Amino acid sequence: MVTKKYSVSNVLIYIFLVLLVVIYLAPLLWCVLVALKDNTELIDNPFGWPQKLMFSNFADAWKKAYLGRALINSLIACLTSLIATLFLGAMTAFGIGRMQWKLSKAALTYFMIGMMIPVHCVLIPLFVHFSKISLTDSLPSIIIPYIVFGMPITIYILTGFFRSMPNELFEAASIDGCNIYRCFFTIGLPLAQTGLFVTGLMTFVGNWNELLLAMVFISDKMKKTIPVTLSYFVGPYKTNYVQMFAAILIAIIPNIIVYSAFSNKIVSGLTQGAVKG
Repeated sequence: MVTKKYSVSNVLIYIFLVLLVVIYLAPLLWCVLVALKDNTELIDNPFGWPQKLMFSNFADAWKKAYLGRALINSLIACLTSLIATLFLGAMTAFGIGRMQWKLSKAALTYFMIGMMIPVHCVLIPLFVHFSKISLTDSLPSIIIPYIVFGMPITIYILTGFFRSMPNELFEAASIDGCNIYRCFFTIGLPLAQTGLFVTGLMTFVGNWNELLLAMVFISDKMKKTIPVTLSYFVGPYKTNYVQMFAAILIAIIPNIIVYSAFSNKIVSGLTQGAVKG
């Protein structure tokens, strides 16, 4: 009787998981179907299978929105901010988590406050300041905020990793003459690889999908990122939905590749990186 009860609960769990998969994949499938139609067929048959596969929508979207250039701009901005955020965040987290000093908890709290400040609150002051130093309309104008707003969550997660590392490893290294910098690069970073994967994924995907800063700080069409270029398909009187959905599919391909490659690191990384004490 007990076995039957557990089997029923397992069936319900699997049904629930299948429903979740359908809920998450249905919009993506519909996006693919729309991208393979023309606008007339989309109006007549919005949810059905396309009568003729319009692969030309992807080529037209690529040319119309300068997606090639936008992809390069997004990659430059995201990869540059990713490397800087991980390096600076890891060094800060190591200092907070491993070095013995009285203000370590206060320092962590200070960086946690940064997670509570939305970008909208500092958007206008940042724009005014960047305008004075002629930094607007350039990729550094979005790379710098990406680094600053990505640091708090990076420090928070990596601090937990560094605190959970055995003290004996660092004590033995110190006895052998290893200074703090060598301990960081040869012991801390290799053991925190999972945390680096997790924070790297969160930083990359968040910056890749970011719209507000890129739209406000950059006006040059050849310097805009992927999320901004998607607005080119929306006009005051007409919206080219099929090309817009084709561009959306092109834009999400890097996210799918990154998640598929490193998704197995996410759960273990988040559980191992819980801050203690």
